Amino acid sequence: MKLVGDIEIKNLEKLRSGKVREMFGFNSEILIVTTDRISAFDFVLPTLIPLKGIILNRISVFWFNYLKGIIDNHLIEVDIEKFPKFLKRYRDVLSGRSVIAKRVKIYPIECVVRGYITGSGWEEYKKTGMIGDLKLPRNLSKCDRLPEAIFTPTTKEVSGHDLAITINKAKKIFGAGTIDFIKEKSIELYIKASEYALRQGIIIADTKFEFGTTDDDKIILADEVLTPDSSRFWPLDDYVPGREQKSFDKQYVRDYLLGSEWDRKSVPPPLPSDVVKNTSDMYISAYEKIVGEKFKI
Repeated sequence: MKLVGDIEIKNLEKLRSGKVREMFGFNSEILIVTTDRISAFDFVLPTLIPLKGIILNRISVFWFNYLKGIIDNHLIEVDIEKFPKFLKRYRDVLSGRSVIAKRVKIYPIECVVRGYITGSGWEEYKKTGMIGDLKLPRNLSKCDRLPEAIFTPTTKEVSGHDLAITINKAKKIFGAGTIDFIKEKSIELYIKASEYALRQGIIIADTKFEFGTTDDDKIILADEVLTPDSSRFWPLDDYVPGREQKSFDKQYVRDYLLGSEWDRKSVPPPLPSDVVKNTSDMYISAYEKIVGEKFKI
């Protein structure tokens, strides 16, 4: 299977090149292509991960379909056989890793939902007993399940690290009605997905959603949904509060880099072949557990 990094499609305008996704505009729609790139610590690593883009794309499509009863999403077409004829010439790079979607104006806010306390949320809680403007129960342990899922938005930065933002500040920027709607839908999406994932043997510790508005000002779900790049997935049968958890997400790559000599300020080093293989295998495992079927090309 061909590894896909940077992509150019003749006569199509590239709207954006993200850390992992390439977006092209045509007519009133966009083509989104998920590459095999992987990022960590706000850097795109120089090593591609085999099958990663296909796996992420399939997981997102699964969740978009599973959750569409809660809120509409941006998907128009996922089957390359139904793509416009001129796109089929690029079948070798588009097949399995691309979708045609509605153009939306994305809100520049990451809609983070946490069901467990870990990562930056845990670090903030240790200092203040809060995350953002939400006061949490005393004496929580690392990776504890929270009494209820919480909405802890961050800014969406073009470069660099996203920054935490309080719900009250978000309301001042985007309007109380918009934030209340996005918060309600984000938590509803997380609850439905996490209940399903538990039945599949996966804890979704936290995740982030993105929303945008269509030309008629309707708010819909966009970007990616509940992938190993946008979520923390922990195996249920190994979960023990009070310590770091094993994961099905890219934390494995972060941990490898933290144990290396890389200073996290300069160009990242290539990943060793065993780390590449283990990462690819981990993404495949996540797909199989979530979707409930063997991964096949």
